[in-house]
Amino acid sequence: MTPEAMPATRSRMPRAEREAQILAVAEQVFAERGFQATTMEDVADRVGVTKPMIYGYFGSKEGLLAACVASARSQLLQATEAAWEAVPEGSSVEEQFRAGVGAFFRFIDEHASAFALITHEGAMQASAAAGIESIRRQQTAFIVRTLQQRAGLDAVPATLLEGYAEVVVGACERLAIWRARQERPVSAEDVTELVMGAVWHGLSRLIP
Repeated sequence: MTPEAMPATRSRMPRAEREAQILAVAEQVFAERGFQATTMEDVADRVGVTKPMIYGYFGSKEGLLAACVASARSQLLQATEAAWEAVPEGSSVEEQFRAGVGAFFRFIDEHASAFALITHEGAMQASAAAGIESIRRQQTAFIVRTLQQRAGLDAVPATLLEGYAEVVVGACERLAIWRARQERPVSAEDVTELVMGAVWHGLSRLIP
């Protein structure tokens, strides 16, 4: 058999890379169709792999959805941490806080399908809804930890900081949903200022 007549062989993709590819596609499909309407075959066809491969990696459709939510959680935390770290040294706590809030809305702009998974929990399985709640708790814990370390609020009762952090997380999530319904685009910067205007005045009173 001549080289021209030999069948082409598909190069094997490393498992971690293949998993990332499947998750990226599944995230889009779940966001487009919803959990109930999405099939493993839909995802497999779009990725270009077999259904057994996806089952082998994630176990079930519920497992695939839970993995997508976990991936979104990790990406959001990385984006938030990077935004705080990127603020120039010597900047005020207000500017650092603004950067963290802005990172949330920029994440939404850059990962629309991931945000759809985070917010459209009504059609999801209980395991995925628990994962979504863990995203909120993760963001709350990050805000509390950062305020304690960067704003010198380690002496403030943790429950008080947690309450403020919950307000911030809830405000960001609801404003993101509101923003998506607007006929005219609302920029990440503008909606960040809405959060700052609503939350920062009260929070700043805790800063020594």
